[in-house]
Amino acid sequence: MRDQPSKLESLLVHLALLTVVAFALYPVLWVIAQAFSGEQTPDPRLLPWPEQPTLDHLREVVGSTQKTPDGEQGLFGRQLFNSRVISSATAIVGVAIAIPVAYALARFEFIGKDGSMRALLATQMFPAVASAVPLYLLLDALNLLNSRTGLVLCYASTSVPFAIFQLRAAFESIPVDLEEAAMVDGATRAEAFVRVVLPAARPAIAVTGLFAFMSAYNEFILAATLLGREEMFTLPVVLQRYVGEHDANWPAFAAGALVVSIPVMALFYLVQRHLVAGLTAGAVKG
Repeated sequence: MRDQPSKLESLLVHLALLTVVAFALYPVLWVIAQAFSGEQTPDPRLLPWPEQPTLDHLREVVGSTQKTPDGEQGLFGRQLFNSRVISSATAIVGVAIAIPVAYALARFEFIGKDGSMRALLATQMFPAVASAVPLYLLLDALNLLNSRTGLVLCYASTSVPFAIFQLRAAFESIPVDLEEAAMVDGATRAEAFVRVVLPAARPAIAVTGLFAFMSAYNEFILAATLLGREEMFTLPVVLQRYVGEHDANWPAFAAGALVVSIPVMALFYLVQRHLVAGLTAGAVKG
C-alpha cells in the first residue's frame, strides 16, 4: 500500500497548483482590466483594475464602420461572421476528409501506407508563412483571392494532417470485434462503420473538429496575406489594426481580444463533455 501524503506535502502541492493557476489567470485578468479601462495607454500597475470601468473601448471595437457609397456600414458584425463561417467550414471540411483516410490507415494494410504517414508528418514541419506566397499565386490563378472559399481551402489543407493523426489513433482504439460482430449480423462494412465506429469515435471527432475550428479562428498570417478587402477580414486581422508601427491602442486591442474570445469559450462549453474523452482516445488500444 502506498503511504498517504503528509499534511505538509499536501499543502505544498496545493500551493504549487495555486501558483500555476495564478500565472495562468493573470494575463486574462490583465486583458479584462485593460478592456474596461478609460485610459488610452496601458496602466503600469501589476493588476490595473480601473476605478471607473467604462465600455468605451468595447463600443469602439464593436462599432467600427466603413464608408460606402450608400453611407457608413458596420464592419465588426460582418468580420465576426467571416471568422465564424470560415472556421466552421474549415472544421467540417477537414474532419470530413480526415475520417475516411484515418479509418483506412487504422484498419487496412496497403502499399505506401507508411510512406503516406511520413508524408503527412512532413507537412507539419513547415510553418504557414512558408506557404503564403505559393498559396497566394494559386488562389490568384483560381480567382479565389479575397474570398471565404479560398481561405477555407487553405485552412483545411493544413488541418487535415493533424485530424488524420488524431482520428487514426481513435479508430485504432476501437476493437475490431465490434465491427466484425455487426457484419456477422448482416451489416456491410460501410454500415458497420457508420453505425458502430463513428458513434464510438464521436468524442475524438468532436475534439478534432474543435481544434480545427480554433486553428482557423486564430490564424493571422494567411488571412492577412490572402484577404485584401476590409469587409472580408477575419477577427485576428482586425485586431492587428490596433497595433501600429510606432504606437498601439492596447485598451482597444484588449477589448477586441475579449470580444473575439467569446465564440471560442462558448464552443468549449458546448463540447466540454467530449473534451477529456476525445483527448484520451487512442491512449489505450484494444
